[in-house]
Amino acid sequence: MFAGNLDDAKNTLASRLVDRLREAILTGALQPGSKINLDRTRELFEVSLSPLREALARLIADGLVEFVDNRGYRVAPVSLANLAEITQLRTEFECLALRNAIAAGNLSWEGDVIRALHRLNRTFRDAARPESFEQWEAAHSDFHLTLIAGCGMPQLLSFCRVLHNLNDRYRRIFLQTRPGDRNVGAEHSEIAEGAVARDVDFACGRLRDHIQRTGLNLRTHLSERMPA
Repeated sequence: MFAGNLDDAKNTLASRLVDRLREAILTGALQPGSKINLDRTRELFEVSLSPLREALARLIADGLVEFVDNRGYRVAPVSLANLAEITQLRTEFECLALRNAIAAGNLSWEGDVIRALHRLNRTFRDAARPESFEQWEAAHSDFHLTLIAGCGMPQLLSFCRVLHNLNDRYRRIFLQTRPGDRNVGAEHSEIAEGAVARDVDFACGRLRDHIQRTGLNLRTHLSERMPA
């Protein structure tokens, strides 16, 4: 095998490992604040040490893993202060991205938004089918990222993806097993319809309310488990 092919295979392995570790962290399978033992994790995911270290380095950049001198790696902890910061940043960055997407997005972007909304609204969570929750999560993430994809600002989109994952970790750990207290489907529909109608103030206002309501619910549930 040529050196280039070896590098490609290594990068592919590391990328797949990043995805698997990220999913384990987002779902709480790797609990917030827990130590990541390299040997046990390497055996669990059936990989060598080199791609594992590379994957953990990428997750440090995403804010999901921390490295502490003389203590090693650990899953980033959760806190009320961290949740508040993520909620504020996500609100500001996603609304900025949506505002620019509405201004710059073309007909293809409009079609993508409506398709992502339709897919999300037709994906149902069923307690009897655990895999349905993962299908909904994938459709939910795709909708929010498609909504802002037309902004034409790659750095902003990168920040929004990181913040979306950080926020999703809180939501998936603390809200997934709790009954909904609002019509989230209607909220998504209002945001999308406002966006494709090019109604900036309406769409951004609904998106802001949507993110902040989730943040408030998360704060309520999280505060039951830890002090401020």
